[in-house]
Amino acid sequence: MKIKSILLGMSFAFLLVACGPKDADIQKEIAAKMSEMPGMEVTVKDGIATISGVCKDAACKESCEAIAKGIKGVKSVVNNCEIAAPEPVVAPVVINADSVLNTSVSEVVKTYSGVTATVLDGVVTLKGDIKRDQLPALIKSIQELKPKKVENKLTIK
Repeated sequence: MKIKSILLGMSFAFLLVACGPKDADIQKEIAAKMSEMPGMEVTVKDGIATISGVCKDAACKESCEAIAKGIKGVKSVVNNCEIAAPEPVVAPVVINADSVLNTSVSEVVKTYSGVTATVLDGVVTLKGDIKRDQLPALIKSIQELKPKKVENKLTIK
């Protein structure tokens, strides 16, 4: 009698386990609920759901995990989702108008004898003679005025 009870109990336990959802069915259900989250992938093995992909933010990552945890048959969730790096903000390039550049460039060039400058469409063209040790300071000063381009046609003495 005891053997029959044990066999009956084991059979009942086996039936309960066998009737539980299969990994493939769990995976399909999670994937269907996460279909609005492109790039997300899920695998299920032995009731353990593993989520991977790139989320736009932490809320997306948490949402994926909550979806998986809410599915019947999921024992635990491994969340391998990565959060995408924010897009770098590129500051717009500021180019001063020719009238502003003409005035500013004239002031800078005054201090360098033998150097002349012209401005046309945001391009500063430097001409004349300059000493080698003065060139870096002149170029830096002109570039700080935010021209489109600096054309160096100077002769170094």
